[in-house]
Amino acid sequence: MKVDYNEIGIKAFQEKRYEDAGQAFTQAIEENPEEAVGYVNFGTLLAAMNDVERAERFFQKAITVDEKAATAFYGLANLYYEAERFIEAAKLYQKAIDAGIEGADAYYMLAKCFEREEQYKLALPFMQRAAELAPKDIQIRLAYGILLCTLEMFDFAKPELDFVIEEDWNNADAHYNIGVLYAVSTQDTEKAQYHLKQAFTLQPEFDQARYIYDMIGQRLN
Repeated sequence: MKVDYNEIGIKAFQEKRYEDAGQAFTQAIEENPEEAVGYVNFGTLLAAMNDVERAERFFQKAITVDEKAATAFYGLANLYYEAERFIEAAKLYQKAIDAGIEGADAYYMLAKCFEREEQYKLALPFMQRAAELAPKDIQIRLAYGILLCTLEMFDFAKPELDFVIEEDWNNADAHYNIGVLYAVSTQDTEKAQYHLKQAFTLQPEFDQARYIYDMIGQRLN
């Protein structure tokens, strides 16, 4: 029976036995040097160990071996995102998507790259797609709602933020953002203050929520 060293390595990696994982991935690469998966797995391991330079080399090697290695593009994009190289990361997330990577994460991260570059309109279709692919993902739906608020698309933002609060009542960020939404796009100061108060009650160091709450209070007096 053929030994699957990638499988052994992944199990060791999940159990945080990094040295064993490294040995297994090395075996996988030696057995199949023309397959990208071993290089991707080793790159992922090195990234988890903060060995960024070597991780980058392994992801690049995987792409050299297979120019359609979606997970290699994604792994390399994550490295660049962490290094705040957002434009380069965005191109690589797009390549991962073009190469057929599955799920919402690449779309979400591509949107975050554009957000970090303050290119909110460019971020929007990718965040929307991420929300479509992962409709129950609180983090993605919250990010989508916040992005819509940033673009002053309040009618579209409100259902997203309402959903997050319904699913996760203790989400201070969702309460804060819907409080701000009520404050800037409606006359409903009561609901604005209600949600802002929830935000700083759940998270006492949420100074911005407290500041806007007090500001609304001063306007009403």
